[in-house]
Amino acid sequence: MALPFQPGDFVTRKSYGHDIVFVIREIFPGQRIAVLKGVDVRLLADAPLDDLEKVSPDMLAERQQQMQILTEESLRLIRQDRQWLWETSDTLAPEKMDQTEKKSYFELPSKVLHLDGDPDYLRKCVELYRKLSVPVIGLHIREAAMAESVGSLLRKYQPNILVLTGHDGFIKRRNSSDTLANYRHTGHYVEAIKAARRVENDLDALVIFAGGCQSHFEALLAAGANFASSPRRVMIHTFDPVFVAQMIAYTPINQTVDVLEVAKRTITGIEGIGGIETRGGYRRGMPGTLKKLSWEPSESH
Repeated sequence: MALPFQPGDFVTRKSYGHDIVFVIREIFPGQRIAVLKGVDVRLLADAPLDDLEKVSPDMLAERQQQMQILTEESLRLIRQDRQWLWETSDTLAPEKMDQTEKKSYFELPSKVLHLDGDPDYLRKCVELYRKLSVPVIGLHIREAAMAESVGSLLRKYQPNILVLTGHDGFIKRRNSSDTLANYRHTGHYVEAIKAARRVENDLDALVIFAGGCQSHFEALLAAGANFASSPRRVMIHTFDPVFVAQMIAYTPINQTVDVLEVAKRTITGIEGIGGIETRGGYRRGMPGTLKKLSWEPSESH
């Protein structure tokens, strides 16, 4: 008997009111279960085939357009924020520079090392970092392997910001939301954060964002993250970690990052992103040089 679905199909779940669009990663015919990956949210889930409904091309295009509108609004607010930060900083305000000085500075935003458990999400994120002029190294590393890899990668690339993300999710058939074993990958993020803090324990010298959809927010902060998901155990958008990292990267070194404003600039908002007061990592220098100061080119593995 032919199955009604195939890997690669776009589907929604009837029992959740068709709230999220997934792509089918794998199907277990004997159990009639499909493994699903969120198209725009960092969620892995499994569902009975009887609970799935295919998404028509027109509906998929409509949802993608809606998500694009939200992304563009976040980008607009980010550009607005950067202008405001530069204008209000004691050292960066344009009115404090003469015309020669305005042309002779160079910029040093913070450097990001982004480790992502999903290669598709990583590719999209690296493209967005480039669009936002954030220097980044992006590496695809499974969540379970992050703790083992992160120490050597920090010593190799010496970033100012570390992003640890990929998939996660609370397994609802289990009872306690306080037990890390009931989350798909929160425990892996916790161990990776601890490994990173053994290399650099200063919360401002190395700023860490960690988590995916429904991650155990409190456990991630307790392990040493500056920012994390998900305070209300909600889904977070693929781009939310990028929006957090870019705000840290472009907040002047003499200012602290406003946690509420960071959350507002993400697509998910304060229910999905939180953190602690952290110093910004953006610097300007003078005089400008003919050779632009930069980090290594972005790379995706």
